[in-house]
Amino acid sequence: MSRIGKKPIKLEAGVKVETDGQAVKVVGPKGSLGWTLPQGIAVRTENDLLIVERRDASRQGAANHGLARSLLEGFVTGVSKGFRKTLEIQGVGYRGQVSGQKLTLALGFSHPVEFEAPEGIAISMPNQTTVVIEGIDKQLVGQTAATIRGFRPPDSYKGKGVRYAGEEITLKEGKTVG
Repeated sequence: MSRIGKKPIKLEAGVKVETDGQAVKVVGPKGSLGWTLPQGIAVRTENDLLIVERRDASRQGAANHGLARSLLEGFVTGVSKGFRKTLEIQGVGYRGQVSGQKLTLALGFSHPVEFEAPEGIAISMPNQTTVVIEGIDKQLVGQTAATIRGFRPPDSYKGKGVRYAGEEITLKEGKTVG
């Protein structure tokens, strides 16, 4: 039995779940997300709870049960509260700016790095060294943050680069002359 799959999902105020066969659409104040359920998985709503059920006792069915529940919980959270990732830029001369949906970063290369935000993602910069990524799709927010971090991951000797807020980098000791 999938222990994660058995937990009901509490629906926030203003969130509706629409089902059409295997297709599920979650609608809330921030937008809507949809997904097609795997075979053998069904959803139903009771009061303000979303219950994910499976129709067979196979091993794959148990895996899909937990997967479907986790993804649907992310959808409910996304359309009600949204998701946010914060990145920090560290290094002398490293900075960025946002104009519309375009992020331009100076990361020590001979050219600026330009990144166009995907649809459904909002990028803002409260200052020149902090990038805030917001959206309703948890996977897309995380992937966008990972892509931006991948332009210049933190250096293991000086710590320069783009890192997640609160990420701790273990610095290596430099070469000793002797």
